[in-house]
Order: sequence, then structure tokens, then C-alpha cells
Amino acid sequence: MTENLRPSGAHSTDQDPTSYPYASTSYPYDGTAHSGTAHSGTAHAAAAGGYPPPPPYAPTDRRKAKRPVALLAAVAIAAGVIGGGTATLVGQFSGQNSATTGSGGAVNGTTVSQSSKGTVAGVAEAVSPAIVEIGAASSAGKSTGSGVVITEDGEIVTNNHVISGAQQIQVTLSTGRTYTADVVGTDPDKDLALIKLRNASGLKTATLGDSSKVKVGEQVVAIGSPEGLTGTVTSGIVSALDRDVTVAKDDSDSSGGSGQGRQGGGQEWPFEFGGQQFNGDTGEETTTYKALQTDASLNPGNSGGALINMNGEIIGINSAMYSPSSSSAGSGSSAGSVGLGFAIPVNTLKADLDTLRAGNGS
Repeated sequence: MTENLRPSGAHSTDQDPTSYPYASTSYPYDGTAHSGTAHSGTAHAAAAGGYPPPPPYAPTDRRKAKRPVALLAAVAIAAGVIGGGTATLVGQFSGQNSATTGSGGAVNGTTVSQSSKGTVAGVAEAVSPAIVEIGAASSAGKSTGSGVVITEDGEIVTNNHVISGAQQIQVTLSTGRTYTADVVGTDPDKDLALIKLRNASGLKTATLGDSSKVKVGEQVVAIGSPEGLTGTVTSGIVSALDRDVTVAKDDSDSSGGSGQGRQGGGQEWPFEFGGQQFNGDTGEETTTYKALQTDASLNPGNSGGALINMNGEIIGINSAMYSPSSSSAGSGSSAGSVGLGFAIPVNTLKADLDTLRAGNGS
């Protein structure tokens, strides 16, 4: 024979493989019999009737056995790279850097439903519990307005004209529960007031946003109690910024009295815009402020309520509306909104909170 069919170095070649029919059971595997020493011809002769056993493993088998392990390792490495990249991206979107957010670190989340985020329904559901109805009673009668809860123990922001001259203030939450409230501080020049509920705790509060970031055309939601209809939700856009709006400082300056929606057919809250008076006579004592203009429907009773962006943040306190059929002084009409409403920017409120809490006014 000129060709050896056995693996080189595994077995001696002094036996002719054709003289021994293969018998796999003649040579059971013995791990020590094939430890790298050549098998002598006498050893094979003593085991006549079959081939010598194959080596424990062949080079080709060893390579095949290793390949799946190598593939698994590659997949694990790839998964590690992809996982790390995902964590980095999540960290960037959540405002975290890679130094604080590792591949196994927790990512800050939110409890706001993603399916309703940015919708009128989602904003209404989130913010409505923080909007209240305010009933202010005075010798001139009773008026209805709205307010925004800003602390868990019952601090509520509203318009000064809603509670001005009130002898008793009743506040109704979105749940229907009623509290008596006291005036903490007023600022007639900014048409803002702060009242506090008696013996309140654990209330749902609103988040005050940043009105300097508001843009024309931005979608907004208004929540209040027009005509005493608690928790009414309307929506629209921001129509303009920095509108000069003039209103009466207190109830003694107009025949309409304080607040909006006065029972008994009284006038709506008067205000002045562009040199003309609307919804009644503003009187002699007036104040002018920069306002956000919105086409979200505002009606008598919305005063003191919230103008909200689509993130659920308060960007303004609703304060005035234009009603064309009651634009002449002395008119007793109570026509509804035509899409010209105004709100005090929330940054004006935030700058005034310490003054209001101290019981002082400008």
C-alpha cells in the first residue's frame, strides 16, 4: 500500500487495514489508550478482527465543537454593545448622561399616561382636581368665580375681582366637598388674590409653568366654573401675547360688583381694551396688565381659573373676556364668549406670591 488512510501520528502502519474487517465493538473507548503514544503492531495483532479504535477526537471535530461556543460569545458581545447603546440613548432622552446611567441603571420615568399625554382629555383629567369654584357673597349679592389650588393645605390663587368686597367665601372642590376660605393677600394692581381654605389637607395641586416660553399658536386648555358649571373644560390656542388689558381694581369701581356671573342678572366683569370699555363700566380706579390672549371659550365664572398648556402646566390665570352684545356700558346682557379671552401670565403670579402670602398688596 502506498497510501495510509489512518490519521498521521495516531496509529502505527505495520498492519494492513484491509485484512481486518471493522468491528466497532472490539475496541471500546479507553481514554488512556490514546494518550498520544503510537500503538505497536503486536497490540493490533492481539486484537484481530477489527480496526483499532478511533482517536478521542479529530481536529475537524474539535473545530466543529468550538464554533457554537464562539457564536454564542459573539452574540453576547453584540447584545452587550446594543444594550449599552440603548441605555445611552435613553439616558440622553431622559436628561441623564452616561456617567450616571449605566447599562444596568434605572431610567427615570413618569406616571403620566403616554396615550393621553398632549391631549385635551389628558390635560383635563390631570389638572381638573386642582381647579375649584369660588362663591363670594357680599352686601351687593353673590358672584361665582374660579381658583387654582397651589398647596396641599389649601392655598388658592384667583383674581382679585372675584373676591373683592366679599364677606364670606365658599370654595367647592372638583369632588363636591365645600370649604370656607379666608383672604390671605390681594394685589389689585395685578388683579391677583390668594385665599386659604380652613382645615384642608392632602389636596391635589397644580403645577405652575413658565409663561415666558409660551408661543402664539400653542394649544391650550381652560378650566373653570362658567355660570356656576363647575369643572367646565374648553380648549383653543394662544392668539397673542402681551395684550394690554385694563380692569377695575375693586367692586366699588363698577356697577357690576365683584366677580363674574353675579346672580340676579347683574353685569359681567367689565374690562377695557384698545381704549374701549367692554362688559360694563370699569369705573375710575383701574389697573392695566400684560395678558395672554386666547380663543379658548371663556364665560362669566371662568375668572380666576386656569389656562393650561398641553404638558398640564398652568401658564395663565383667566381674567377677562370680550362679549360683543354687552360691549356698551350699562348693558345687562350676559352673552357668551366669541373667542377673545385674556389671562394673567403665570410668571406675574409667581413673582407676586411672596407678597400675597405676606398679606400685602401693591
